[in-house]
Amino acid sequence: MSKTTAKPARGAAKASRRMVKKSAKTGVKSARGPAKKPAKSARREVGTARPLRGIAVRAPSVAPLDVPSMVRTPSPPVQPIALPEPAPMTHKYHVGDIVYFTSPTFGRAAASGSYTVVKLLPSEGDDYQYRIKSSGEAFERVAKESQLDRA
Repeated sequence: MSKTTAKPARGAAKASRRMVKKSAKTGVKSARGPAKKPAKSARREVGTARPLRGIAVRAPSVAPLDVPSMVRTPSPPVQPIALPEPAPMTHKYHVGDIVYFTSPTFGRAAASGSYTVVKLLPSEGDDYQYRIKSSGEAFERVAKESQLDRA
């Protein structure tokens, strides 16, 4: 017998011995070879997590039973703070008053002089508005309170 034919025979014997050892460990003796291992999910107990590699896993801490947990209750209703209402602003001038009109420096130039308040108009922002008329003009103008002075 040559060396080349003896090697496969030794290898086959070694493999058969290995199969016998494995089958002895699992407790199953089979002519076909060792029994297959069950799947990983079947080996693991139900409800247990698989440990992560390289990460230490701590057991969850359990609070002592004698310490009561915090109980949150709704806070009592709070009344909103009532702010004092500011006094309603009123027009500074009234219908029929004679006022001195100062035209704005931008836009149309208007004749400055004495005007009569014809109508009170609603406010625009912080300023009230007035409809005023000059005796020397045939039309009325709209002026803000900040542009008028007492005559």
